[in-house]
Formats: sequence, C-alpha cells, structure tokens
Amino acid sequence: MPQGTLYYGDNLDVLRRYVKDESVDLVYLDPPFNSNQSYNVLFAEHDGARAAAQIKAFEDTWTWDEAAIRAFEQTVEEGPRAVSQALQAFRQLLGRSNMLAYLTMMAPRLVELRRVLKPTGSIYLHCDPTASHYLKVLMDAVTGPANFRNEVAWRRSHPKGHAFTRFASNHDVILAFAKDSRSAVWNQQYVPYSEEAIASQYTLRDETGRSYQLTSLLNPNPDRPNLTYEFKGVTRVWRWTRERMEEEDRNGRIVVPRGGMGIPRYKRYLDEQEGVPVSDFWADIGIVAGAERLGYPTQKPLALLERIVSASSNPGDVVLDPFAGCGTAVVAAQKLGRDWIGIDITHLAITLVKHRLRDTFGADATYQVVGEPVSVPDAQALADQDPFQFQLWALGLVGARPAEQKKGADKGIDGRLFFHDEPGKTKQVILSVKSGHVSVANVRDLRGVIERENAHIGALICLQEPTQPMRAEAADAGFYHSPGWQRSYQRLQILTVSELLGGRGLEYPLASVTFRRAERAEQAGGDQQALF
Repeated sequence: MPQGTLYYGDNLDVLRRYVKDESVDLVYLDPPFNSNQSYNVLFAEHDGARAAAQIKAFEDTWTWDEAAIRAFEQTVEEGPRAVSQALQAFRQLLGRSNMLAYLTMMAPRLVELRRVLKPTGSIYLHCDPTASHYLKVLMDAVTGPANFRNEVAWRRSHPKGHAFTRFASNHDVILAFAKDSRSAVWNQQYVPYSEEAIASQYTLRDETGRSYQLTSLLNPNPDRPNLTYEFKGVTRVWRWTRERMEEEDRNGRIVVPRGGMGIPRYKRYLDEQEGVPVSDFWADIGIVAGAERLGYPTQKPLALLERIVSASSNPGDVVLDPFAGCGTAVVAAQKLGRDWIGIDITHLAITLVKHRLRDTFGADATYQVVGEPVSVPDAQALADQDPFQFQLWALGLVGARPAEQKKGADKGIDGRLFFHDEPGKTKQVILSVKSGHVSVANVRDLRGVIERENAHIGALICLQEPTQPMRAEAADAGFYHSPGWQRSYQRLQILTVSELLGGRGLEYPLASVTFRRAERAEQAGGDQQALF
C-alpha cells in the first residue's frame, strides 16, 4: 500500500530538513505563476450548492523588496555557479523587478529539488507563458541544458474572450527535465486511435475478421550493410535481420501485395497496437469539471497528473509535490501505487488534501503529517503567528472545511459540516473557532447563530479551558435527536484543542463516511499522524 508524508511549512525549509539526497523518483511542481493575482477558494457545499463567497487561498504576487534582495544575494553567493550566473544575468535583463523576485524565490527551491532526485528521476515544472521562458533558462542552469527532455503545451481550455491585439492564449507549459537524460525512467504513453484513423488505415481483414494494415519493412537508413540482403527475391536494406524476417514470415506476418512491385510488407494488426504515442501537445485532457472540481483556484485535472506520474515513474517509486495545493499530484501518486511527499505552506491546502484523500481512498490512504501542532503550546504558537492558519488547522481537527466568508448573515461561522441521517435531508453543524479569551458570551453568540441558521448542532473550538458558566450555557441548549441513528447528541458542544489533540472528537451523526482522527504518532520528534 502506498505511503505518504504531508508536510506543513515552507517547502525550501522542509526540503532541506527532511528530504534526503537522491531519495525521490519524480518531482511535479505547479508553483504560483507570478500572475499578480489573489487566488480564492470557492467551495462547493456537500449538498451540491455553490458557495456564495470565497476564502483567500494565496496571493500570487511577488515584490522586489528587502527579503527578495537578501535571497538574491544568498543564492548568488552560495548557490551553484551556473545558477548564480543565471540570476546575475536576469538582474541585468530584468532589473529590480517583481519577475526577478519570483525567479529568486524559485532558484534555491529548484536546486534543492534536483538534489533530492535519484539519478533516474525527472522534474516536471508547470508554468504559464508569463514566466516559462525564464524558468526554462533557470532549469538549464540547475540541471544542465543536456537534461532538458520536453516542453509540453497543455491546452487547458478553449480561447476565452477576444484579444484584439494578439492571439488568444489557452495553454500552459510543462517543462520536463531529467537528473540524467541517459538514465531517466521513461514509460511511453499512448492515446487510442481515432475512429477516422482506424477507418482510413486499418482497411484490411484477415480470414478471422481481424483488422490490419500493411506497413513498410524497408530501413530508412540506407547505410546499413549488415541489414542489406536478398529476401523473397528482393534485395534491399531491411528493417530487421534475416533471422527476424524469416521468423515473421513463418508466422504469416509478411506478405507480398499485388501491385507492390514485389516488395514484402508487414501485416500490422489493430488489436496489437497500444495506440498513438503521446506527443508534446496535449489537447486531449480538458479542464477540471464536474464532480472532480473542488473549488481550488489552480486545481489541475487528475488525468494530467496521472499521465506525468505514469510516464516518469514506476509503482513503488516516490513522487514529490512541493506546492501541493489541493493534492492532485498526491492523489495521482496514491492511485497509481506510488509513495508520495506533499508540501504546502497553508493549513487550508493541508486540510483540503486530507479531505480529498479520505473521500477518494478511505482507510487505504495511510500517511503522516509533519509540521502541524501536536501540543497546546504548538497550537498557541501558531495562533500567535497566524490566527487564520490556526483557525484552518483547528477546523481540520474535526474534519470541517472553512465556511464561506459572507458579510453579515454568516458572522460567527468559521466552519461547517454536513450530514445525512434521514433520506433526502441535508443537515449541518456550525463551528466557531476562538484562539484567545473565551467567555459565556461566545457560547450565547454561537447558540444564536445555530438558531438563526436552523442548524442542528454547533461546536465551539477554543484554546482556553471553558468556564463553568460556559458549560452550563452549552448544556442549556439541549440535544439533537437523530432519527436515523436513534441517539441524541449535545446540541452545543465545547471542544478544547487539548481535548482534540488527546483524541476526543466532535459528536454528530455520521452516515456513509466515518471521520476519525488518529492517535498522535508515537515517533521521535512527536510528528502527528492523520488517518482517514
């Protein structure tokens, strides 16, 4: 069964601290594109409704500031010589620009990714035309120009809008490089023949009804004395040795067609062909749509990642995505029997990946999470550093996704869970997360939100221990009786981070899927493990 590790943190730090030299078989990265946009997550609700507002996922904006200057100077001074020279050349070309800040961010990460690759490994760098030409030069510096494999153009959509001053853009670029092009793993990928190709090429039938075509046995290289000989009365430079030709003839695969000047040809059967080899232009994989769509702004289709993983790795290999996002590369690796490593700097992404693995594979997705809080002091440190990330992490402890951030009506709602305990009825749990001081007023506010939203259960997640008046107010809210499970649940629950880390969970009716937080991993260093 594939094993995975999900890291929360800056991928540069994670790579340096946790990922060993030459331990990864395939790297796929879909970094921010330097598009100067703020990307938001638009969640689809569990009942199929579309969320009315968005939650910021990340800002794809880079600025040439003091931090960028320090990173530039460090890479130029300490990085590999070719990478140092490339950045200096970019400085001359681009000046002190935001694009230079973006390339400065990418350079040390690409160096680390090459370090962790096995000699047989490959890197696929997904980008758009905004920076693809600069990234290709940077990758040449990192891996060496001789290890460039492909520039794949993926047609991500039909042209949108009208570009009156230029051609409309509708493709992304995927740059493929090898650690060593002489030894890189490669599994040729195919797409099925089109009906038109079959109808025009495989026009012949044998006595059993099998479709075939006759193909040339001549060698395109005329300077092959070892393959020049007489066969069936014809002397030519043949594709195969005489022994191979005679064997195929005995098997009935070589024929001399009428009107063919007596030149033998090979009988190629349709049902023996794997299809058309995939080229570097991918127009057969469309955008994310339907049930696959998660609402993550830069989500890529699973079929795209399955092709990459299948082409450049084998079952049991290790696939690494240092910008995990919503986890498409992780899911593709799990599905295809590869071990995997995913890294992301936001708890929103980490939570999304957990949900996706649970929803897709259930208990078969076994993995550990490194870098998330595993103690109350850890949680307090996260809350002090970034309250929003703390909120996302706390919601993840009970399997909840963040709520849409509406103004006014949804004030006081940080997360939602949905459940079905009787046919045709979607019911919800409202969650509120507090990292600071809490009092009975917070419980009363949540009780009012539950009533306003017609929710069935509410939960307050807090760092501080609740007071006795808070517990009394929660108890006064009564119980929700589940008709499907024939049991009652406290309508307003107070859950502390300490209790959640200790194994306590939110109590509510679970129908088709059971969410269970695993016990803290008993490992040196206290890494937390999450099983779904």
